[in-house]
Amino acid sequence: MTELGAAGFRRIADREIYQGYIWRVVVGEFEDPSGDHFERDIVRSPGAVAAVPLIFDAEGQPSVVLLAQYRPAYERELIEIPAGMRDVDGEPPEETARRELAEEVGLAPGRLDELLAMLPQPGMSDSTTIIYLATECTPAPMQPHGPEEEHARVLHVPLPEALAMVEAGEITDAKSVAGLLLTERRLRAADSEAGV
Repeated sequence: MTELGAAGFRRIADREIYQGYIWRVVVGEFEDPSGDHFERDIVRSPGAVAAVPLIFDAEGQPSVVLLAQYRPAYERELIEIPAGMRDVDGEPPEETARRELAEEVGLAPGRLDELLAMLPQPGMSDSTTIIYLATECTPAPMQPHGPEEEHARVLHVPLPEALAMVEAGEITDAKSVAGLLLTERRLRAADSEAGV
């Protein structure tokens, strides 16, 4: 298997080291523009989705729905936007986002708009996370999966407060930071267009 890459690099082959439930770990062999070969450990991933559930109160003030859940890799609770792996073969990413919003925070979005397709760990993984803005949300049955989600806390936070939590280092998860900042930017642009 030979694939042309950017700037004269090319992938020669992958040697699988580990196959898990979701991820595969491989040693990738590559060739640089001068013809030298090198290897890199890579986590192959189906990717993920995330969504910023945006809700407006009666006065039109925006808030977001976040999840505070334990993350074993960091051995602590993190505050994040709802998200999940694209672990259902053939499921469109929008459908995965809808499923994750219901499972994790009990919301069904009337509308999903893509904010960003980000590369969260380019030094070690081929994963892409698609982040959506979820609006026109209505209640849906929650269906948490695993102990982390079963013991997670759903937080309704005014958007300005969530942005302050990013600036204070209380929200540090990359997809959540990107999603919240882009949501605020989207609202600001809509206000400008409306002449507010």
